[in-house]
Amino acid sequence: MNDDIRNIVLGVAAAGVSGSLGWLVRTSLWQRRLRRKQAFFGLPGNSTCLLVVNREAGGDGAVHRNDVFALLELAALIKECGAHAEIVQHDTARRGFGEQSEFCLGGPGSNRRMGAHLATLLPGVRMNTDPEPRAERGALRIGTDHYRVESGSVEYVLLARLTVGEDARPVFLFCGQRAITNQAATRYLARRHEKLARQHGDKSFCLLLKVVNSQAYGPDVVELVADVTREALAPFPEPRPEPPASTG
Repeated sequence: MNDDIRNIVLGVAAAGVSGSLGWLVRTSLWQRRLRRKQAFFGLPGNSTCLLVVNREAGGDGAVHRNDVFALLELAALIKECGAHAEIVQHDTARRGFGEQSEFCLGGPGSNRRMGAHLATLLPGVRMNTDPEPRAERGALRIGTDHYRVESGSVEYVLLARLTVGEDARPVFLFCGQRAITNQAATRYLARRHEKLARQHGDKSFCLLLKVVNSQAYGPDVVELVADVTREALAPFPEPRPEPPASTG
């Protein structure tokens, strides 16, 4: 074997070794990212989670088209984790939480289970579900702060990851003032779940998001208003008593 042939053989062997090492490194990194994603969502391979859907306001079991898009966003995340989703209507999901991961979509006015989750897991949050007065419909109260809907202009949504117990699977809440804000929150989670996992690990968190000019930009322009975890987990503040009327 002359020197030229030897160099060719050594070059091919080196390229093969380098390619194999590169493939192994990429595979290891991909598997590590997948494990982190599965841990954050509580979705090990072949596990099953709940997708709890609401109903369209005024509809008979119908789901708003924006909520359907939100479900598609979540379904893609679940599939990437190698898990499976069981879709249930909000008024038929009569089971506890913690045994399997749950993704609950919609405000308490259209999702009865969301109302139960807010009362149990986020006692510091209230959403106005009364039709009147119109200006207060859908308004969010978080602790002492108040957030009204400006339809199509400024709208708010809560994105929460909550766990109760050391080995409990997480419950994800997407509690928005309008259906398009639910979709905005699921898209926000899909795009930023790695950053959220680094920031919060396996701890509970609750974020208040603002959807800007949805009539022009749809669910794509979203701003983080604040991390409201502490306020949302604390008991709702009691109203201050009215001062006694003056008699003088």
